[in-house]
Amino acid sequence: MTRRCTLATCQLNQWVLDWDGNRDRIVQAIIEAKVAGARLILTPELCIPGYGLLDHWLENDVYTHSWDIGAEIMANPDCQDIIVDLGLPVQHRGRSFNARVITLNGEVLAVRPKLDLCNDGNYREMR
Repeated sequence: MTRRCTLATCQLNQWVLDWDGNRDRIVQAIIEAKVAGARLILTPELCIPGYGLLDHWLENDVYTHSWDIGAEIMANPDCQDIIVDLGLPVQHRGRSFNARVITLNGEVLAVRPKLDLCNDGNYREMR
């Protein structure tokens, strides 16, 4: 017996710190994925605050606002009944992580931090 899962991926035109715009594009992608029959949607890395935070990575507000926007997405009625894999920064025990947050029906199922972060901007990396 085989099981089938339809998943969606999306490439979004996210802008750094465009909280409302980034949220709206994520919600629209989730709606489109559901219409296409997907049960899981994978969003881009750091899709909530926007990729390329550079010095903003050091600002605590980025983490707070990212979780606030994540909560808005999780509470949105259009974002229910689909597993959503969101990219956002998290802080744990004084350390910052680029993480994946897996949600379903308004609940966080898992938080998975990236273990190797870039060491010098977007393009000059040792990893």
